[in-house]
Amino acid sequence: HRLEYNGKEYFVDMLFFHRGLQALVAIELKIGSFKAEYVGKMNLYLSLLDKLEKGENENQSIGIILCADKDHLDVEIALQDINKPIGVAEYQLLIPKDRLQNLLIEEIKKSEE
Repeated sequence: HRLEYNGKEYFVDMLFFHRGLQALVAIELKIGSFKAEYVGKMNLYLSLLDKLEKGENENQSIGIILCADKDHLDVEIALQDINKPIGVAEYQLLIPKDRLQNLLIEEIKKSEE
């Protein structure tokens, strides 16, 4: 999802609306392990979503950072003084990494034809 503010563009990997929570949900996908700087980026995205996209009767936007791996202590420290709802979760590949990489390369080649 593209956000534009102050002459700059920002891109959220995925943006959903949760009807039950009445809130936008931004998801950032990260290939590697969690890094503390991901929290700052998500905080920026959530602030922009609340300023530019959130409806009058909607709740504060929620962020999810989806990583290949996370250290719980690193996540705890990185989120300690952030007052926006941000979570960090791990994902598991359903197919081996080398097979996924080959599939992606094949799809990129197809799209270039």
